[in-house]
Amino acid sequence: MSRHAVRRPPRGHWALLLLVLTVVITALAFEGWTTHEVDAARSKLPCSTPIPRAADTGSPVLRLGEGRIETAGMPAGTAALTFDGGPDPEWTPRVLALLRRYHVKATFFVHGSRAARYPELMRQIRDEGHEIGSYTYTGGDLGAASPLRARMELSLTQTALAGTAGVTTRLLRLPHTTASDTLCGAEWAAAQRAASQGYLLVAADHKSREPWRGVVRQYSHTELGYREAEALLRDRTVRRFTTVSDGLGHPHQHTQAPLVQRLAGQGLIQAQDLGHVFTTVMAWALGAAGALSVLRLVMLAVFARAHVRRLSRFRPGTPRLRPVTEPVTVLVPAYNEEAGIAATVHSLLASSHPQLQIVVIDDGSTDSTAAIAESIDDPRVQVVRQPNGGKPSALNTGLAYTRHDIVVMVDADTVFEPEALTRLVQPLAHPAVGAVSGNTKVGNRRSLLGSWQHLEYVIGFNLDRRMFEVLECMPTVPGAIGAFRRDALMGIGGVSDDTLAEDTDLTMSLWRAGWRVVYEQSAVAWTEVPGSLGQLWRQRYRWCYGTLQSMWKHRHSVFEMGPAGRFGRRALSYLCLFQIMLPLFAPVVDVFALYGVLFRDPTEAILVWFGCLVVQMITAGYALRLDRENLRAMWSLPLQLFVYRQLLYLVVIQSVITALLGTRLKWHSMHRAGTADPYLPVAPPNRSLLTK
Repeated sequence: MSRHAVRRPPRGHWALLLLVLTVVITALAFEGWTTHEVDAARSKLPCSTPIPRAADTGSPVLRLGEGRIETAGMPAGTAALTFDGGPDPEWTPRVLALLRRYHVKATFFVHGSRAARYPELMRQIRDEGHEIGSYTYTGGDLGAASPLRARMELSLTQTALAGTAGVTTRLLRLPHTTASDTLCGAEWAAAQRAASQGYLLVAADHKSREPWRGVVRQYSHTELGYREAEALLRDRTVRRFTTVSDGLGHPHQHTQAPLVQRLAGQGLIQAQDLGHVFTTVMAWALGAAGALSVLRLVMLAVFARAHVRRLSRFRPGTPRLRPVTEPVTVLVPAYNEEAGIAATVHSLLASSHPQLQIVVIDDGSTDSTAAIAESIDDPRVQVVRQPNGGKPSALNTGLAYTRHDIVVMVDADTVFEPEALTRLVQPLAHPAVGAVSGNTKVGNRRSLLGSWQHLEYVIGFNLDRRMFEVLECMPTVPGAIGAFRRDALMGIGGVSDDTLAEDTDLTMSLWRAGWRVVYEQSAVAWTEVPGSLGQLWRQRYRWCYGTLQSMWKHRHSVFEMGPAGRFGRRALSYLCLFQIMLPLFAPVVDVFALYGVLFRDPTEAILVWFGCLVVQMITAGYALRLDRENLRAMWSLPLQLFVYRQLLYLVVIQSVITALLGTRLKWHSMHRAGTADPYLPVAPPNRSLLTK
């Protein structure tokens, strides 16, 4: 309805957000694949058939090709030292120091993923003259891996070696194997596929074989492997220690990688580092989101209980104060509200409050809103027409027509219960109270989307209002139902159009002017909520962005004294932490759950997710009970976590980006279907008056 916002949100940030999400998802998927296992290749499959007789000679080095099988071993008295599975930041430097002390060269069969993680260790291995071989990228069993997985294991390792050490290698040791006879069953087929790509397969000798007969000794980058290698180096029966290639009388099987492959390797390293950074950030964000969520739930539960106890004692508006019976002016700003304006006005006329003035301000509607309002034959109803200027302008016009000191502002899609108006104004008996927030309930809740919003109103909005009431820092009197002192409104200059959330801006201005704002839960009004995801997006985008604008506008209240300072330090801190920061962190919970199902322990991820759901269900049950709502509404809460919650997260993300870019938005009006009144769960008394 407002015309002060003339620019649309920039479309470029959606492309940027999509690009960032693509990069993050790709990096996380790659990190998950390299760190954990996607398919069942973690352990070696049991052998179904032995290796061919020609390969079972006891010699550890195999060359396969064109139907031929050749085996080779070390000369007598020669041991080729091999280390598998590194590099490791703790034990690889110790192994290298051990080899330097004994002036010995060895062959390092490395994981490509760990080589990309520790490129400086790979360069050290190369610079000290040791030989480098492939131990696949993740250490998965190639016999159990899919053909695509097997090719990626080998090719990515070559790329990682090119990017870290600037070499490629023809040496390959298959994970989960020791002596050559362990290359059996599916492993033999994997060995043949690798050999067809030019790899020389290196197994190891049985540990029972005497060292002086010539061996390929296999150790790991661990404390055990270090000790075993040190013990062998002290063995006097071995005359010479060397690399696999040197023992065979060949030059090193790793050669300099071409420039293109080295550049690709650098890209692979960056991608893996990026994925590692994302998972680390995601773990911290998950912790932050979890801590904020738990803190918020605890605060809501504690303060809701305190609010219940307060209701049983003294508070503004209870019988200890005088009843408020003064006449009330109700302002109903309307723009294209023909579907619901009649029900709204009739519900106000059916109010039990003794004296009413109802001012309907038609803000340049292009439908029959004004005509319908004018057709209501009641002297208490006055219709004012003006050119379209926005909701703040309509409310200010209405203020000029008010005849009474108490002003109630009502949205044109809201239906009041008969006692709501009387109950709403009772807290104004206290001279320090300048405004009162009513209890808004969802009328059109029969659809799934309506049920989700019903839960949000009860669990989120109303629990929040109970807490704000106890803390004396109510940040928003909703446009659907709120009562004000006229002199308080005029004292702050009326309703401002500086933000898209004029109700939040107005409430914060009242606090800063020294007025108190309270919550009256017994004043119930039924409102129509958006009936489609598109309408919901536009409404919540306006709310969220307007709240950000209001917080920024009133940021100095944090440093003020009295009610203004109390409001600023409590309400703005809460809004910043739980309405802005928490939604920004919260998507990590869902992402981490999906990440855990795909790449980690699915059972653990599912249990964590269900744990969060149980906590939310308990909170929902408590909130519904406090609002005297039927607990059957909880059936849609689990489904809410898959669509509705993600939409609200994106709303906050887009609002923050738009705010950072300094863009002003157009007012998003909602299409009304007039469904708030017919969907009232319990028909109020004199319902015939509401539908006349």
